[in-house]
Amino acid sequence: MNDFHEHEQNEPSKDPSKEKDQSSVVDKIQQLGQSNVPQAGDSNIHVLPIIGQVEGHVQLPAQNKTTKYEHLIPQLIAIEQNPKIEGLVVLLNTVGGDVEAGLAISEMITSLSKPSVSIVLGGGHSIGVPIAVAADYSFIAETATMTIHPIRLNGLVIGVPQTFEYMDKMQDRVVNFVTRHSNVEEEKFKELMFEKGNLSRDIGTNVVGQQAVDVGLIDAVGGVKEAMKKLNEYIEQNKGPNEEKVVQ
Repeated sequence: MNDFHEHEQNEPSKDPSKEKDQSSVVDKIQQLGQSNVPQAGDSNIHVLPIIGQVEGHVQLPAQNKTTKYEHLIPQLIAIEQNPKIEGLVVLLNTVGGDVEAGLAISEMITSLSKPSVSIVLGGGHSIGVPIAVAADYSFIAETATMTIHPIRLNGLVIGVPQTFEYMDKMQDRVVNFVTRHSNVEEEKFKELMFEKGNLSRDIGTNVVGQQAVDVGLIDAVGGVKEAMKKLNEYIEQNKGPNEEKVVQ
């Protein structure tokens, strides 16, 4: 018994800092498949990713990739308040989601005092369209797509005239926002929204890359390089002429 206790007492104590480093490496390997993760330096530009489905008041199943609006809204307030952040890049690869949550995010982006640029990568479908056009300037990747279709109601739908009036009003909110913050005409946007035959099991239109620019929905075809160049131009304009230094 004494030998056993002596052996336990003689064991070297574990270094908690080494354990923390090891667990950090394990986490990185599990999440990203690599132990070395490149770190971005201090930047005056904040990147806001909107990935998967925009989640609103109803929590989606765990297997869904979601962007929760209650996470984005505090971030946007922090961006506005933080003097070190001079510009915003919105990265979109979304299938759409909750209409009111998407409009709330769109309104917050467009009401920022700081310049913003959006990039549609992969897809910016459904309620992702207003979010994409909410920025001061929007880009779309050459192979990225945007689906424009009428809004839908989930869950219990009461078949009364008031329900359809409510849907019309909500749809008008989306149409008005998109047409105010892009170069697409209202008639053209509604034509794309209600087109038949473009989508196999639905009404609406799927526009790809240059098509989104041609109809006036997105400003230009481009990616990260073009977006960063445009945003830096906006930041310089936002700073204005340098104030004259007073020599004492």
